[in-house]
Amino acid sequence: MSSAASRTASRAASREPGRVAGRRLPAWGLGAAGVATLLVVVELAPRLGIVDARFLPPTSQILGALADRLGTGEFWVALGQTLTTWFTGLAISVVAGVVLGMIIGSVPLLRAVTASTVEFLRPVPSVALIPVAILLYGTGMASTLLLVIYASFWQVLVQVLSGAADVDPVASDTARSYRFSPLTRIRTLVWPTTAPYAMTGLRLAASVALILTVTGELLIGTPGIGKLLGVAQSSGAVASMYAYVVVAGLLGVVVNAVARGLESRVLFWHPSVRGERAA
Repeated sequence: MSSAASRTASRAASREPGRVAGRRLPAWGLGAAGVATLLVVVELAPRLGIVDARFLPPTSQILGALADRLGTGEFWVALGQTLTTWFTGLAISVVAGVVLGMIIGSVPLLRAVTASTVEFLRPVPSVALIPVAILLYGTGMASTLLLVIYASFWQVLVQVLSGAADVDPVASDTARSYRFSPLTRIRTLVWPTTAPYAMTGLRLAASVALILTVTGELLIGTPGIGKLLGVAQSSGAVASMYAYVVVAGLLGVVVNAVARGLESRVLFWHPSVRGERAA
């Protein structure tokens, strides 16, 4: 390679995002740098008078309140309640979405009959069901579960329906000519095609379920982190309120990481996963 080409490649590498002194920063390093920058901004903004410290305390106060909350039994009980509601709602929605999606997607007539119903119900916001949930189940966990299941179910169902529609028609005709039973066809043909879509639906549903869990606890009063957040806000404990917001955010990060890890394990055979590991 000529010296001019070498200089051009060097300049291009220096301009590439995520490179420092010729080395590429890992993705987690870039993420950590972004979080650190946010923490510094939140620390300095109220101290410099940019925002009112009564409404946005410095980072040090928020982390101090978080440390205090971590030392109480109430916090850990509430965290367990939130995770229980989230996992229960997610499990129900995933099972229902996969089973119904495989059945409906494998039968063209059912898909045509239910298409308009799915498109009508899917956009309905789950929070619009809060009055119905309270009327039916009061302020217990069942009310929040209704919101979580409703919101998460569509994430899985739509993805599974897309996967079932993506089955190779030649392979489908071959299975039909060999007179595969419906169960054999689903197991050997539909599911391998649908599995990546289903895992995408699971990852989306996991995040949506957590959002609706905290939202239900906050608005309905179901026991959990969301309820403690609402109590802290109404009592004027602003630092504690932000501490619970941080906890909810950390839960979201963990949930997304777990969902991605599960996806890579389940789809270890899929080209996309093998490509990511090779990279």
